[in-house]
Amino acid sequence: MAGTNYQPLDRRKVYEQIAGQLLDQIGTRRLKPGDVLPPERELTESFGVGRSSIREALRMLESQGVIAAATGGAFVVAEPANPLNSSLRLLFSLDERAGMHDLYELRRILECEAAFLAAERRADEHLEAMDTAVAEMEAALADGRGGERFIDADLRFHLAISEATGNRLVLHSMQAVRDVVRRALLTVVLIPRSPESAVVEHRAIRAAIADRDADRARQEMRAHLVRVERDVEQGVGSG
Repeated sequence: MAGTNYQPLDRRKVYEQIAGQLLDQIGTRRLKPGDVLPPERELTESFGVGRSSIREALRMLESQGVIAAATGGAFVVAEPANPLNSSLRLLFSLDERAGMHDLYELRRILECEAAFLAAERRADEHLEAMDTAVAEMEAALADGRGGERFIDADLRFHLAISEATGNRLVLHSMQAVRDVVRRALLTVVLIPRSPESAVVEHRAIRAAIADRDADRARQEMRAHLVRVERDVEQGVGSG
């Protein structure tokens, strides 16, 4: 850590910027799992800030599972069970709007191609899982009390598509981001007509996969995710 050059701090909360720069060090493997972070005094001098800002940044990183307390008041870089999910959660806590954009960009990269592959490789059991998920989404809307129930069914629909690809890494990647996707959808379900639109779009995606029309499945998934991201941004902006 000696000789590390940190960037000048801007007008955001100082501790958030410190946490972000430390996260960058971890993400680029300059700080690796098991490495001990420099003591508070050294970080204070490196960043040119007070100890309270350093402590707040370390608390934020610890709460997200990025670092862990060690003996003697030190902190070490943790080996999280789900590093992608932990990183996304931290990005959300630092800048929710930017985190949402990154999440939905990732989803478009991953899920549009997943829909394409699912159309080529799906089995009847995958279509049945999609049908069950859509039916549960509709039931949640009908009872008027099913925000969380709706979201869980929504996620099961997308996981069924991942399973239909037959690619274990695609499925594991979707499972890795499941928690932050769920957080985003908690905003979407509160936007008028957005859940109803999701049901219609899911049926269109399912139909394309059932028809083994891979190009159409990809297009329907992209249209769905673009619309959902727009609704998420609306919800975040009004919050």
